[in-house]
Amino acid sequence: MKHAHKITYYCEKRDPNFDKKMHDVLVIYKQLELRFDEDGEFIPFPDDEQPVHTLSYDEKPGIQAIACTSEDKPPVAHTGKTATLLRDYEYERLGTLSLLAAIDLLTGEAVPLVSETHKSRDFITFLQKLDEKYPKGDKIRLILDNHSAHTSMETQGYLNTVPGRFEFVFTPTHGSWLNMIEGFFSKMTRQMLTGIRVASKEELTRRIYLYFEEINQTPIPYKWKYQMDDIDLENEDIDSIVYEVVNAKAASFDNKGKRAPIPITRRKNKADTTC
Repeated sequence: MKHAHKITYYCEKRDPNFDKKMHDVLVIYKQLELRFDEDGEFIPFPDDEQPVHTLSYDEKPGIQAIACTSEDKPPVAHTGKTATLLRDYEYERLGTLSLLAAIDLLTGEAVPLVSETHKSRDFITFLQKLDEKYPKGDKIRLILDNHSAHTSMETQGYLNTVPGRFEFVFTPTHGSWLNMIEGFFSKMTRQMLTGIRVASKEELTRRIYLYFEEINQTPIPYKWKYQMDDIDLENEDIDSIVYEVVNAKAASFDNKGKRAPIPITRRKNKADTTC
């Protein structure tokens, strides 16, 4: 066997319900498609229908804040080579940031939150940001993966304080390509993050928010086309796809409608304390 030392990597589909979950996400995309007319104009929700704001959400952790150790130099003229900026190979690592972001699939608006981490409390902060953004009484539906922060007890506790406000639609394991914000992150990396140098993490944060401000000046709704012709909404049960509540670290249909138990707080008795 030639070149046996070479390895080609692939990703195994380990989610036994992959096809079903993929179908569920496509059903939501089909719903969104019908909210636009033939000219691509948004069709407002009727007065007797609850508005639903559908967002594609994910996190981009580990964004490196990197500083130059010396100033960049202008291109050298008359070298016979393509003129490029000159930069010292050495650099200084200042730490990393996490970006929590969502795209409103009806309006194209991107919603960012830059944080030091992407834990449950950060996800809850993002949900609170969405709760403040959209009119009360409207439904907020998120397409997202099964990250532990999305289904944690802490997140469940927040959801219990705003019943009926949020709905989650979970992508299958190894199905991140089904989430439209992944394309946005890829574009952002190419346009802004590749080769960026900053003096501090604060500067990186400001520049990320500035990028979103510029993108939102001309928002473009994202459209999904793959395998959409096979979806017939008349034969779909939307209630079996969305989850108003997640329970602990579970996101299966068996837990639909369940509430996470209230944590029991026990007082320590002096008699129970040992030295």
